[in-house]
Amino acid sequence: MRRSLGLILCLSMATVVAACGDDQHGGDGGTGTGGAGATSSSGAGPGSGGSTPEPPAHEGGGPAAGNPDGSCAVPDEAQAVDTSSPKTVIGDGTPESCTSEAVVSAVAAGGIITFDCGPEPITITLEETAKIFNDTGPEIVIDGGGLVTLSGGGKRRILYMNTCDEAQVWTTPNCDNQDHPRLTVQNLTFLGGNSTNDDDEGGGAIFAQGGRLKVVNSRFFNNTCDPTGPDLGGAGIRAFMQYNGLPLYVVNSTFGGAEGYGNECANGGGISSIGVSWTVINSLFSHNRALGNGGNPAMAGTPGGGSGGAIYNDGDTMTLTLCGTRIERNEVNAHGSAIFFVSNDHSGNIVIDRSVITNNIGGSWYPTYPQISNHDDTPIMVTASTIE
Repeated sequence: MRRSLGLILCLSMATVVAACGDDQHGGDGGTGTGGAGATSSSGAGPGSGGSTPEPPAHEGGGPAAGNPDGSCAVPDEAQAVDTSSPKTVIGDGTPESCTSEAVVSAVAAGGIITFDCGPEPITITLEETAKIFNDTGPEIVIDGGGLVTLSGGGKRRILYMNTCDEAQVWTTPNCDNQDHPRLTVQNLTFLGGNSTNDDDEGGGAIFAQGGRLKVVNSRFFNNTCDPTGPDLGGAGIRAFMQYNGLPLYVVNSTFGGAEGYGNECANGGGISSIGVSWTVINSLFSHNRALGNGGNPAMAGTPGGGSGGAIYNDGDTMTLTLCGTRIERNEVNAHGSAIFFVSNDHSGNIVIDRSVITNNIGGSWYPTYPQISNHDDTPIMVTASTIE
């Protein structure tokens, strides 16, 4: 893994220290044969949840947010945040008032942020990346109301949070495991984020290291990051160091969703992480691509990468939970056309409930189920789902 902050992380965070070196699943795993398709029934959702309020419909072009067939209950902590009393309202009711400068300033100030850009959908193209300051929370919410698209213009990452970046203010002596900022993005579209000129980390639309991130009723279209590399990734989201190993929630959201809207990176066309647990509920991943070639560690003569068409998870103890989620028509060159999941110490697990994984393209090393690359001793619990 190539990392601009690798020294800080390897020195300060024991939980992901194994991931700071080469992964040990090795290229040999790529010669495995795929498992049979699976259809299973029974099972419950990802925990108890209250009633889910109806999210606002996204206006403007592009696929809707979320899997229309997803019906899993959403836990209380994964629900959208009440933004009726915002700290900052971007705009004065006119499109012209909703500028890049206004967005960047509001995000830097933290708190609850909403938009008043008029009744029509609007795309705000950022002239610089919006960056979270770690001392402006602890709760930071960006709510687009189903009307706002934040665009990187194909030139820059859209949103950045890093508790271990001194420029964003260190707030605790344990930046690798702190409970803030707690960032929620909801009712937003992230379009054309591109981190290839920022660093070699990934996270074309969102980079989130430390604190906690939650994504609700949001869409990720045409985001990109470096096209090659053994362990970078996450055209939509790249995540590290969620507080106390608690899950990063993705709820009723879409990554790609139709031809021409997909996201692309070396690995993890949709989302990517090291040492992070994810709970993905009622969401859709389709038409995303892992562009790299040669896997991780990179095979001789290759630049590496090409794994996790939709999802790329690397680390030690972690859980990937899917409920009510559809993963289809994603594509890879190496492994895990739908999901790449490598727990280096073999302590991680996958839970798939009421979900569909189908028609993902390419790759090898499918020891348990088709389209999912994992160590053959990784527990995978499948209920009421189709994998074929």
